[in-house]
Amino acid sequence: MKLKNKRILITGGPTWVPIDNVRVISNVATGETGVILAEKLIKEGAKVTLLLGPARNCCINKKIRVLNFRYFNDLLRLMVDEVKQRKYDILIHSAAVSDYCLESAEKLKISSNLKRLKLVLMPTPKIIDLVKKIDSSIYLVGFKFELGISKEGLIKRALNLIRRSKLDLAVANTISGEHYESYLVDHGVVNGPYYSREKLADGLINEIAQEF
Repeated sequence: MKLKNKRILITGGPTWVPIDNVRVISNVATGETGVILAEKLIKEGAKVTLLLGPARNCCINKKIRVLNFRYFNDLLRLMVDEVKQRKYDILIHSAAVSDYCLESAEKLKISSNLKRLKLVLMPTPKIIDLVKKIDSSIYLVGFKFELGISKEGLIKRALNLIRRSKLDLAVANTISGEHYESYLVDHGVVNGPYYSREKLADGLINEIAQEF
């Protein structure tokens, strides 16, 4: 087990951003990829912490340290605190992070009787860009998800993410209809395709293990 006792931080699931004190903007991520990775890495003997958004976690292996979050700001705080305070060898950032938030969320419930409601959105900070600034030695894996794009375009965007966020490895993934497809992108090297999250997790763990 090449990853035995390696300290690994994984993020998974969706993130919420508030509209008012009862409504949120979210996405359809399930957290499945993060949970699969955490379960497999525990079996490899790694010490795993999983930051999990609002998704089902009733059956997760008790050996996995799970920290739950709901909102974007909660994930941001947890990520920064964990990377600063604990010495992780590897970080796999698979969470589907909100790209936009409201310019100003309402503190109270917005009336449901309005005939029209305009929401002004602004980009959220890129959490993954902070990681190497805090700990340059961590092995960083990021995910790039796109829809309606060619394989070449998907790989190109993954390479752009590698350069921008100083990743060691990127997962480029997409869904066509109901079919999942993903690739591992290591600068100029591309492995895949993987047609299930299970197969991706096996490929990703194997790729990381070769580095250690």
